[in-house]
Amino acid sequence: MRAGAAWASRWQQADARLSARLRVAEQPGTRRRLAALLAHSGDSWYLLAALALAWVVSGPAWRGFIVQLVAGILGTAAVVFIIKLTVRRRRPEGEWGLFYRRTDPHSFPSGHAARMAMLAVAGFALGHPWFGLAVALWAPLVALSRVAMGVHYVSDVVGGLLIGLVLGLALRWLF
Repeated sequence: MRAGAAWASRWQQADARLSARLRVAEQPGTRRRLAALLAHSGDSWYLLAALALAWVVSGPAWRGFIVQLVAGILGTAAVVFIIKLTVRRRRPEGEWGLFYRRTDPHSFPSGHAARMAMLAVAGFALGHPWFGLAVALWAPLVALSRVAMGVHYVSDVVGGLLIGLVLGLALRWLF
């Protein structure tokens, strides 16, 4: 068991070092502003507001897809919440993202990464490949920006992306 614990400790240290190298939260400038914008762009409330607006302006053909995406976002939130309460990994230290740090002090898995991956897979799986492609290109930017802004480790976003892939496929199976 000691060998396993030593390996886990080395892995966590390497994860923390890589995450720190990608961090720009304390560095003023364009990269930080862009990372902050991307980090927020995957927030549930922004996505749900965009989907509500899409519901208002779209026709019946799109409304079913929008309902499926909303269900996916809510389902992903529930799964991520349960995993976070089980794992209880603390977020990296930092000042940026105080709202996230107060309301959700746990970092694994990244809900933003999971949500974006789920939306990308859902777009492809539910018959809207242009939507899936757009979100597939956007998802890694959101995921990396969460690390860059210091609210997640690299392994948090990789785990979130994998969970989102599975949940996106599950959404296809459900609908």
